[in-house]
Amino acid sequence: MTSHVLAIDLGKTGCRGSLRVDGSQTGYAQAPGAPGLAHAVGVAEAERAIRAVIDQMTPARAPFTLSVGAAGAASAPEAAAFLARRLAELPGAAAVAVTSDAVTAHAGALGGSPGVVLTIGTGAVATAVDDAGRFTRVDGWGPQLGDEGSGGWIGLEGLRAALRCHDGRGPHTILADKVGEHYGIGLDALPKYLGEQDNPALVAASFAPVVAAAVDAIAAAIMAAAGRALARTVHAAIERSGMSPPVPYAITGGLTELGAPLLAPLDQQIGHVINRRDPLGDPIDGAALLALDPTTALEVLVTRIV
Repeated sequence: MTSHVLAIDLGKTGCRGSLRVDGSQTGYAQAPGAPGLAHAVGVAEAERAIRAVIDQMTPARAPFTLSVGAAGAASAPEAAAFLARRLAELPGAAAVAVTSDAVTAHAGALGGSPGVVLTIGTGAVATAVDDAGRFTRVDGWGPQLGDEGSGGWIGLEGLRAALRCHDGRGPHTILADKVGEHYGIGLDALPKYLGEQDNPALVAASFAPVVAAAVDAIAAAIMAAAGRALARTVHAAIERSGMSPPVPYAITGGLTELGAPLLAPLDQQIGHVINRRDPLGDPIDGAALLALDPTTALEVLVTRIV
């Protein structure tokens, strides 16, 4: 029987959708992301982003399974269930599966097998699944309470360093000049500019590549601190899961593109406790896998409407 799957990766930065028929992609689209399901308007914004992606694709005539990995679903399960009910009303949606984007990232990277996956983008989260299917999540608490070492965290640390330099409270850093180049505003205008944004963490995260590329001791220290913070997250996921090192491990997410400034200090801290694997796929692949396979160790974390 032919399967039609619409797999969605909904993050705070962007929303991506892949339409697949018997595992082969026949359509792809992307749109701006949403602030996360834990946000006051999280469900409404998530539905808006998903609809924007669907509207760009020619939907399959046959009924399809809609599978979504959404930021914030783990910390707001009631919102995830409400989103699933809303999505079940979409034309053509014969079945709906909603889970956290951290869960789809794990499924995509390790194919539903045990191990630890570190997902780094605007936010940061590590997920672990042991041989018995027990799931452990570390960090992913959002920009106010966590996401240490993430793109939002790096960007904010860079902006804070720039303001300390501007005030004379801290050492000189080239990042003070880079703020104006990147955002097109003066440092004095930065607080107002960030305060006016719907998603300040996303705006701050756009500064993370600037920090990573800066030839500057302060910027290098921020990147090293980010790597160490991510290492602590990985260590905690391993320890809380009870798995014995070295554990299968994969890293995924857009922040991996920052390369050595971030990944070298991270790898230095975790190399002895991991068995590195190349990711089998990305979060969209994970969403597609979970759409049709209710037997993985991650099933308990999926809200389904059939």
